Amino acid sequence: MSAVRSREGRGESEKITLNLGHVDLGRVDLLVKEGFYSNRSDFIRTAIRNQLTTHSQVLEQGIARHTLEIGLRDFQRSDLEAVREAGELLHIKVLGLARIAEDVTPELALATIGSLTVLGSLQASRAVRDALGERIQ
Repeated sequence: MSAVRSREGRGESEKITLNLGHVDLGRVDLLVKEGFYSNRSDFIRTAIRNQLTTHSQVLEQGIARHTLEIGLRDFQRSDLEAVREAGELLHIKVLGLARIAEDVTPELALATIGSLTVLGSLQASRAVRDALGERIQ
């Protein structure tokens, strides 16, 4: 099966919303004003990376225990058709970004994907997401 994988999904990002108290936000703004960070987002990205580094051993153990693929994982229609022809069923586990091609039908997804665990982001058509609903963890 062909697949595109890239370590940490470089070049792609996901927007998140974060609620902070007024005092914490003011502290972040002061650090930005003092030149420690270029903007709020730079501070938040740095804080997240620092926490991920702090917990790197736990993360590595979890990745191994859950047998997760790291990075970008693409599923093309031809990949899933080959799985169906082989009479197999995929149990997908991705830490990063999993993408199911737009031309994959809900029927093909149901016939080939037994379970789907994504820690990060899943990109798939609304129809495929709806069809796989209970199989997405």
